[in-house]
Amino acid sequence: MSKILIIEDEGSIADLERDYLERAGYTVLMENNGETGLAAALREDCDLVVLDLMLPGMDGFEVCKKIREEKNIPILIVSARKEDIDKIRGLDLGADDYMTKPFSPSELVARVKAHLARYERLVGSGRTVEENEIVEVRGIRIDKTARRVWVNGEEKSFTNKEFDLLTFLAEHPNHVYTKAELFHEIWKMESVGDIATVTVHIKKIREKIEYNTSNPQYIETIWGVGYRFKI
Repeated sequence: MSKILIIEDEGSIADLERDYLERAGYTVLMENNGETGLAAALREDCDLVVLDLMLPGMDGFEVCKKIREEKNIPILIVSARKEDIDKIRGLDLGADDYMTKPFSPSELVARVKAHLARYERLVGSGRTVEENEIVEVRGIRIDKTARRVWVNGEEKSFTNKEFDLLTFLAEHPNHVYTKAELFHEIWKMESVGDIATVTVHIKKIREKIEYNTSNPQYIETIWGVGYRFKI
């Protein structure tokens, strides 16, 4: 049974999140302070963290950063802060997703399930090296089984969603995808105010694979439409 840590200082919201997640079959831990929440995230064997941003003791941005330095578990930010700059900052610090309040509890459960399923596939692969599935495109080598990426022989580190997005684009070269299509494909949700999620992840991927991010050779922006992986 997966264990979810909720770090939220508004008691009514934390209780609502807990009730729906427990009803879905998860074990739920709760903290209402940034510092104690971080300690619990690092101490407990949690599978996913639901994180508020405006917390006493330590804000959610700092909590997210410190969790990501130690663990690769999914982090889902749930916050009343709706500005794109906050979404970009949270995703930049390593969060896997960002939901704004007020939110549908059933959508929260759906997103938690989607992130856990992907994470379980990541850590549960038991295939041998000989069976690894490899994607290679012009100097980029993607090991889908081990979830590792090399660019011109140098290994680069990718978050779960960055890896999934890069792999999807590399496996569908020369096809133009809208941001909404990419969000739906990678996050398995309809894009409702989450376009910034795709934009930030494309930016971070380019920083790792492109020689010159202002003149990308792999992931091309098709203005007014979306993105295309060139071969």
